[in-house]
Amino acid sequence: MADTLERVTGPRVRTAEHDWTARPAPPAPAGLRVAFVTTFPANPDDPCGGVEAVSVHLLRALAGWADLELHVVTMDADRREASVAAWGPITVHRLPRPSGRLLTAAVGAGGRLLREYLLGLRPDVVHAHDFYGILVRGLALPRVFTIHGFIHEDTRVSGERLARWRSWLWRRAETAAWADQPHVIAISPYVRERLHGIATGTIHDIDNPVPEPCFAVRRACVRPIVFSAGAICARKNTLGLVRGVARLVERGVDVELRLSGGGGGSAYERNVAEHVRRQGLREHVKLLGRIDYGAILAELSQASVFALVSLEENSPMSIEEAMAAGVPVVASNRCGMPYLVRDGESGFLVNPHDPEEIARRLEQILEDEDLRIRMGTKGRQIALDRFHPEPVARRTREVYRQAVRDARNGHAPR
Repeated sequence: MADTLERVTGPRVRTAEHDWTARPAPPAPAGLRVAFVTTFPANPDDPCGGVEAVSVHLLRALAGWADLELHVVTMDADRREASVAAWGPITVHRLPRPSGRLLTAAVGAGGRLLREYLLGLRPDVVHAHDFYGILVRGLALPRVFTIHGFIHEDTRVSGERLARWRSWLWRRAETAAWADQPHVIAISPYVRERLHGIATGTIHDIDNPVPEPCFAVRRACVRPIVFSAGAICARKNTLGLVRGVARLVERGVDVELRLSGGGGGSAYERNVAEHVRRQGLREHVKLLGRIDYGAILAELSQASVFALVSLEENSPMSIEEAMAAGVPVVASNRCGMPYLVRDGESGFLVNPHDPEEIARRLEQILEDEDLRIRMGTKGRQIALDRFHPEPVARRTREVYRQAVRDARNGHAPR
């Protein structure tokens, strides 16, 4: 099937570290052909969401290994025909995703299409991410699966219609996929805990990669700013953070909360905007909408503290990027966040349902410059040890080789 596709020219890509022109990729040296199956942005310089961002950052780091031939395979809901294009040394395959709900497509026609395509591509190893782990279930190839989040948990706290029923369906599909994978990458100890008693393959602990520019951010805090990046939604508990900042304003703290993300006009976003208006917070809460990566780095450079008080997270990229930039963090004391933020050392952990505790910890950091510096420095040290892209790529490559060895030694994928 892959042989019948027409090669097309993709966009020119420029980043601080790369200048990749979309052109036919040169022949790869002898090594591993990797099918990197993930959600992938049309413009890799502007990823949307954590899975896209992690995929872009990790691929750029993996591209430094000459013995890896990298193929991105993704599915687009608005695409009618398959296409193949080169993104620097990486080949990007875009397939049409069947219409309908994501889960229906994953367990039905979408999964069949993807598995057929991968068999035609003949990779040495398949590395699936997020819900693509469901689509590659049962594929007779060496496989690695990275779990970025628990979709059933995200659905449960989404506040959407029929959330509990849809969460139950997602859980059945997700746990079946976890049990089927020969190799699973856990981006947080929280993931490993949730896999206990379900996963039957080998679990590898590898953090998300944070791109180099985050480590190069120059801090210049001139006024009390709380920055938060991510979707504006019930799962991220954006209203809980706004209510915490409102407590500071009531106490006379001249603080500004800058919220990036959203822009889709959801009911929750409208509720946040209306709450800001009703409470007279327009001078203190700025809704930035969706901003590009350069703007996020600029926000981190001036932020006194980064805050994310979500109800459900695995290992959020936004916290890792803030730590790499040397910004102290206030985060929820649940799910995967306590494995990122060292309470009292690189930031504070708070009850996401307690606006007063959120306010108290934000105020503590905002009013103590020495504490901000110590926490920011500690967070950056942790990020260098855990999130730098080079060691993350090296360890991921080792997992690929182990998956291939296991398959050759008779430990065949289930």
